[in-house]
Amino acid sequence: MTGEPLVAWIGQMLPLGFSWSWGLDGWIVVIGSLAAVASSLLGNFLVLRKMSMLGDAITHAVLPGIAVAFLLTQTRSSPAMFVGAVIVGLLTAVFTEWIRGAGGVDEGASMGVVFTSLFALGLVILVQTADAVDLDPNCVLYGSIELTPLDTVSVGGRDVPRAAVVLAVVTVVNALFVLLFFKELRLTSFDPALATTMGFSSKWMHYGLMILVSVTAVACFESVGSILVVAMFIVPAAAAYMLTDRLGVMIAISVALAIVSAVLGHVLALSVPAWMGYRSTTTSGMIAVAAGGLFFAAATLGPRHGVLVKLVRRQLLSLRILCDDIVASLFRGEELEQPPPTATWLAGELFASNWSMKTALAMLRRRGEVADQDDRLQLTHVGRERGQRLVRSHRLWEQYLVDRAGSGAERIHDQAERFEHFTDRNLRDELAKETDTPVEDPHGRPIPDES
Repeated sequence: MTGEPLVAWIGQMLPLGFSWSWGLDGWIVVIGSLAAVASSLLGNFLVLRKMSMLGDAITHAVLPGIAVAFLLTQTRSSPAMFVGAVIVGLLTAVFTEWIRGAGGVDEGASMGVVFTSLFALGLVILVQTADAVDLDPNCVLYGSIELTPLDTVSVGGRDVPRAAVVLAVVTVVNALFVLLFFKELRLTSFDPALATTMGFSSKWMHYGLMILVSVTAVACFESVGSILVVAMFIVPAAAAYMLTDRLGVMIAISVALAIVSAVLGHVLALSVPAWMGYRSTTTSGMIAVAAGGLFFAAATLGPRHGVLVKLVRRQLLSLRILCDDIVASLFRGEELEQPPPTATWLAGELFASNWSMKTALAMLRRRGEVADQDDRLQLTHVGRERGQRLVRSHRLWEQYLVDRAGSGAERIHDQAERFEHFTDRNLRDELAKETDTPVEDPHGRPIPDES
């Protein structure tokens, strides 16, 4: 999609008739996307290594590097500040690892010691040079991404924002690092000891990752501020972690979420404040909010780890187990020639709520396993066969637990009741073989013949 159609499309998507300028808004989105992608590429491995707050530590700890760079050069030029911040960022990673190894403390405690000490040192230096250093707290927190399109350099005869060039280089470097060392990063992230025995230096891979994290944090720091840097290191990767269990797919999803967060964040920064009577808000903060919203959606609706999905799965599993218990209970009642029970009586026996009982009975009726006669429940032929399998599984497990596990007959019922729901025909045949094909369980009750 070329420039003008893209501008027209985004303009149509904006509510309240907001105008969209490619020269300003387009570059803001590009710079935000580059910062987000560069951070999220490395953030996947920070999440896997349980080092999520390292990005936050580095963005705080670079302050003395910026101040010292000013004291030595007496200039606020970006190259000097960048070098000073990168050096202190690397020292943060080195000191954190050293304290963790030498002091035997966890990663979080060592990071807390290092970044608070360095941040305090930076504040002391800034106090001494307060008259000469212009440090805007809002700029530190939120960056100045809205102004980045105004600071341009010539690339191929075209004026391109300097931040876009810097972040593009960092993004390419990070992508190449992940691509070339994917196997080593994966191995050292999941099992550093195994990586060392296989000839991969987990320590050097760790320091290589920390170097790039430091460089990325500093490169993004000036443009988008510390809030967005920390958010982009962690939130897209954490959201992707909720959506897949494969590392390659996780990285791809995190990059996609980072880009969506950047685009959505800038659009929301222009549109949402107008609903409340304001003109706009900071784009960096809104990108972080958009990323948080995407994470909430992933954590709630993720196909494997989503909260709602897990809740539905647990409910379906509980209904399946209740259906098994109903059929098994009715089968045992028929064995003892007891009169068919009512649904209310059976719900009390199985400690089931009225809603659960009604839902389970509806499922059993739909399957043709249970029928009603004069408000009493009876098994159909299909239900009787299923009840026979469940009771056979239960009593074979009881016999197995007594014969092979040495459990007492008075303690085996609850364990067998858990196992019976997940026992298929092959496992029942194996249990029968292991227990010499018994005809009675340890309590003297007959074991149904499945043949």
